Amino acid sequence: MTEPESVLSPAQVEAVARAAHEGLTDKAGRPYAEHLRAVADGVRARGGDAEQIAAAWLHDAVEDDALSAQWLDRAALTRRTKDIVRALTRQPAELPEAYAQRILDTPGALLVKEADLAHNADPVRLAALDPATRTRLTAKYVRMRALLGLAPDAD
Repeated sequence: MTEPESVLSPAQVEAVARAAHEGLTDKAGRPYAEHLRAVADGVRARGGDAEQIAAAWLHDAVEDDALSAQWLDRAALTRRTKDIVRALTRQPAELPEAYAQRILDTPGALLVKEADLAHNADPVRLAALDPATRTRLTAKYVRMRALLGLAPDAD
C-alpha cells in the first residue's frame, strides 16, 4: 500500500471526525466530539505526533460505525495513522488480551490508547454515570491499563 500524495490536514481530520460523530453522545450524555477532543489533546500533551493526533480524532470512528472500514482504507491518511486506528478498533467478541496485544504491536497506538483511557477514567466524567456503570467501567479501564503495562495512576 502506498502513501497518498497528500494527507488530510489536522483541521480536516478533526472536521471529518466531528461530522462523523455529529449527534452522538457518550455514556454520560455529552457530545461525543468532546471525548475526541480530549483524547487528541491528551495525545498532544504526551508528545504525540501529527499521525497519532489524527488517529486520536478517529480512534472510535470505525468501532462506533461513524465511518466505515472502507472509508478508512481509502482515506487520505498515512499508513501509520490508519494502522493506529485499526489497532484501536475493537472487534466483535474480541478478548481484552488480544485487543491489548494488537495495540502493543502497533507503533504509536499505545500513546493514543493511554490518552483515551485517561479521559475515559476521568473522575469528573465518571461521576456523571450511575454507580453500577461507574464501577464496571472503572474496573474495565484498570484492567486494560494493566494489560498494556501502564501504571494504574499514571494520569
